[in-house]
Amino acid sequence: MSRNRRGRERREQGGVRQQPWRSLVNHHRPVEVLRPDQVEEIHRASMRLLSDTGMRILSPEARAVLAAAGCSVDDLIVRFDPDLVETQVALAPGEFRLRARNPAKTLTIGGNHVAFTSVGGPAFCHDLDRGRRAGDQHQQGEYLRVIQQLDIIHQEGGGPFEALDLPPETRHLDLYLELIRLLDKSWQGIALGTERAADAIDMAAIAFGTDREGLAAEPVILAIVNTNTPLTLDVPMAEGLMELVGAGQAVCITPFTLAGAMAPATLAGALVLQNAEVLACTTLAQLVRPGAPLVYGSFTSNVDMRSGSPAFGTPEYTKAAQASGQLARRYGMPFRSSNTTASNAVDAQAAYESAMSLWGAVMGGANLVNHAAGWLEGGLTASFEKLVIDAEMLQMLAEYLQPITIDDDSLALDAIAEVGPGGHFFGSAHTMARYETAFYEPMVSDWSNYERWAERGEADATTRANAIWKQLLAEYERPPLDPAVDEALVEFVAHRKEALLG
Repeated sequence: MSRNRRGRERREQGGVRQQPWRSLVNHHRPVEVLRPDQVEEIHRASMRLLSDTGMRILSPEARAVLAAAGCSVDDLIVRFDPDLVETQVALAPGEFRLRARNPAKTLTIGGNHVAFTSVGGPAFCHDLDRGRRAGDQHQQGEYLRVIQQLDIIHQEGGGPFEALDLPPETRHLDLYLELIRLLDKSWQGIALGTERAADAIDMAAIAFGTDREGLAAEPVILAIVNTNTPLTLDVPMAEGLMELVGAGQAVCITPFTLAGAMAPATLAGALVLQNAEVLACTTLAQLVRPGAPLVYGSFTSNVDMRSGSPAFGTPEYTKAAQASGQLARRYGMPFRSSNTTASNAVDAQAAYESAMSLWGAVMGGANLVNHAAGWLEGGLTASFEKLVIDAEMLQMLAEYLQPITIDDDSLALDAIAEVGPGGHFFGSAHTMARYETAFYEPMVSDWSNYERWAERGEADATTRANAIWKQLLAEYERPPLDPAVDEALVEFVAHRKEALLG
């Protein structure tokens, strides 16, 4: 479909003005903040760390898998043979696909593809009208509907915030049911333990009318596995990792590495620690299922050395992300980064820290940008307004990634000759033929002059975003789902709740 036609169709649809859904490819050469020899130094240091110091693996099953492959196991500490690590890491694919209920929204993860996800995991939500508050199921459903409406968001991030009004043992089931019902795009599962991971797999199989074998052939689920830095993999995350990769689903291995707190107060040391943990978990995953789809996850930032609080969207965060991209490419793995901010409000700080994060991620070659829209307060809060403002930034980045067209028509020599010296192009045939689609049109930004802006109430970007998410919510239509599939999902959830709650 041509860009002109897409633009016309978007305008004919009415509603919120936004860019249409499209898969993104990054044709730019990634920014490389490390020299090749420095990448190798980090690699060698990581291997030495894994072979000499080792990693604490709390899961007996995971330790048994590693021991059977020749790792040295001393109580909870596992030491890795560098040759084993190299061999297993090489099995991870450089690219894989994740099916969506809408086939047009199936994602390719890896290569030079880029996918943006919504925020995942906070305990709180926030909007201008209701303020900061604990999340509940109703508001979670509202947020998911807005995510579905925003075409620049390619994947839901594993629950925008916790529904704290539901029992913790079973709220993941309600979340998965909502994800399948309310979205037709890709979504993330939860890797926190065997049961949460298994339920995501089984419910996805029901939604796609297949079984685990069919799901393994065409993966649907991606989940985040976080190590406990420094050098620890806990039982729930190890269980979730093994359950997911055992079923052929994708895992993004992401150490949460804060330089100055859980990691050395140097970027080099923090990157060594991050890299070692990713390599250890990748080795485990490939031993469980050779060729399992994995993503090299980076979440290395720094702390405020005066308070100990995490800092996000910093120059250090951006450099660490771009260095991590180089490491991921060294191992031939897809790369994940994130959009972050430590701001407690949807303000200028939130904007410039997020812009720093996003620019670093995309120009660092990230294939998966997690928390790309909605993250606030260091990840403690999901903001309705920031979801929309971030979507605007993502749209702008997506448009930046489109190549410049150079041909006879775009060079416009005839149009320039027609206008001649001292003229203007406002009314030229060349301009009139493309005035609707020539340039990026914003969703949130207001490009009117001061007088017009004042006449319309002097609304700032956050106020405009508030109106936009409400409009998106009002215009939401649930994607079609076979009633028999819905009934089977409801029955599965009821059965699992009975098993978990008694």
